[in-house]
Amino acid sequence: MAKYEAVLNELVKVTGIEGASLVSMDGLPISSILPPGAEEDKVAAMSAALLSLGEKVVEELKKGKLEQITIKGDHGYIVITGIKEDAVLTTLTSEEAKLGLIYMEIKKAKEKLESIL
Repeated sequence: MAKYEAVLNELVKVTGIEGASLVSMDGLPISSILPPGAEEDKVAAMSAALLSLGEKVVEELKKGKLEQITIKGDHGYIVITGIKEDAVLTTLTSEEAKLGLIYMEIKKAKEKLESIL
């Protein structure tokens, strides 16, 4: 678990990123760095469910393979990214976050996680 946490810690150091969670495709937490008050189990279950639903929508609409889901709320973004067929990376950002930078950092974290999963 420490190897996953190291990747998440590096990701959360990026300006604008407020938290990150790595979960199994079954919705079980693997490693998380979340803001106070966030319930790891709920975040894990919802992240896996959203990625699964997104994959089905992309398949149904014949848009290839799902890469990422970005959700925009009043107070920031949630970016959900599949890690191989094994896990889901959920990244929380502030509303001021520069999405281009965030996407680049998520891609780096994804590559590191894929090499250790």
